[in-house]
Amino acid sequence: MSDYIWGLGRRKTSVARVRIKPGTGVIIINGQDYRIYFDSESSSSGPELPLEKLDVRNKYDIWANVNGGGKMSQSGACLLGIARALIKASEAHEPKLRELGLLTRDPRMKERKKSGQKGARARYQFSKR
Repeated sequence: MSDYIWGLGRRKTSVARVRIKPGTGVIIINGQDYRIYFDSESSSSGPELPLEKLDVRNKYDIWANVNGGGKMSQSGACLLGIARALIKASEAHEPKLRELGLLTRDPRMKERKKSGQKGARARYQFSKR
């Protein structure tokens, strides 16, 4: 049996399957270093946020497989997956992560397009005559 700890994170249409293991602080996402995979500053800071807040940045190696959505959505999914895996690693982490709001699944999704309309809210132009 492996000594990996698993966590699942979702955001919009992105799904992140995260494995953590005690190690040196390596974060690999879809086979690449997370700073390369998430090229922008705003999306690359997401996955390491739970680690920095708990002061365990160099204590776990992290591997994540992410698919669906865009880079920001994938970053949010990784953040949630890592936070959930850290709780499985140690229950003592939960109060701090919950207080910071890192365990809350963001429920916002794209609203569906309705029939007889251009989009979710946009209508076709109305003509009186």
